[in-house]
Amino acid sequence: MQFRRGVLAVTCLTIAVRAAAQQGPTLTRDAAIASAIQRGGRLRLAIADTATAFAQWRVAKTFENPILSAQYTKSTPQYHVTVDLPFDYPWLRGTRVAAAEATRAAARYRYAFERAAVALDADTTYTRAIAAQEKLRLSRRNAADADSLRRIAVARREAGDASDLDVELATVSAGQQENAAAADSLAWISAVLDLQTVIGHADGEPMVVLTDSLVAPSDSIVARTGQPLPIAAAEAALRSASLGVRLQHRSVFASTSLTTGFEMHDPTGDEPGVLPVIGFSIPFPIFNRNGAQIAVAEAEQFRAQAERDVAVLETRAAIARTDRERSIALANVGRDQRLVASAGRVAALSLTAYREGAAPLATAIEAQRNSREILAQYIDDLAAAWIATAALRVRTLTVESAP
Repeated sequence: MQFRRGVLAVTCLTIAVRAAAQQGPTLTRDAAIASAIQRGGRLRLAIADTATAFAQWRVAKTFENPILSAQYTKSTPQYHVTVDLPFDYPWLRGTRVAAAEATRAAARYRYAFERAAVALDADTTYTRAIAAQEKLRLSRRNAADADSLRRIAVARREAGDASDLDVELATVSAGQQENAAAADSLAWISAVLDLQTVIGHADGEPMVVLTDSLVAPSDSIVARTGQPLPIAAAEAALRSASLGVRLQHRSVFASTSLTTGFEMHDPTGDEPGVLPVIGFSIPFPIFNRNGAQIAVAEAEQFRAQAERDVAVLETRAAIARTDRERSIALANVGRDQRLVASAGRVAALSLTAYREGAAPLATAIEAQRNSREILAQYIDDLAAAWIATAALRVRTLTVESAP
């Protein structure tokens, strides 16, 4: 079992070292976000919805074509030519176009938010990959420090200043750090592969080299006025549904048309020349008062109102939760910065004390373990603060501030 763990550790570290040695293409955070937006498949659905809304807007603005009719009868006049011109009432056309424009606006807002969400996904995955990379470096350094402590224990035992228990204790600690380095290597490989998937690179091995560093994000967020994009999209969809209800109520006499034309050719000569024809047709709402279409439009309006209410509640809750997570993460980063320096000094002093025989080995191992845990927690808190900051920027994105 120990042999298998050793082989696994060596294999993981070998893969990580080989990937780092290959020095593949460098990748910055901005480049990762741009690649995810350009190559990611998630954004295509939003693009399709936007194109559909634009097409529906064009349909709402079109005029119906006239209908030309030509007839021949045995009764005089024998030739009949008429043109039916569908009559589009201004109040119907205006309502229909306004509803389509509201649908198009909702699709634009959803596209802008989806684009920001894709960028957030790439940004978050990049941050996790950097955090995994930093933790792998920390694990390698920890493994080297633990092995150095083991060699010190062996040297002291040979000099008669330490016991076999110290050597075994140092050996166990070194083995644990090797296992931790192997686990962090697997986590780093997985994070980089996830990043390559998000940006559209279908590679089976980590090929990119991350160049950005993991630093604390800015402590301030620019205040934005206006509605967040999900709420604005839901409001536009509700406005479109409400206009759809109004349109169906006004569409009882929507099929009105104007007929004009002429008749000619009377063999008897009673009606010589060309005889004009003019008329109109208007529906008479006896059996159908457009009640079914009105009911469908009202149901869609009810659904749009429910979706608007849900969007308002979920968006505001998500903003408040993300803001709280960001504040906590930034506070943790501040505390970690102070703890890292103190834990590093304690670990160095404990190692010096053990080397000089002034402290037991367990004290040095415990001090190094505390220092490693604090450093790892500092990396995790940095990543959490960066991810929460990026998420807060996206969730507070408004119509005015959207790209």
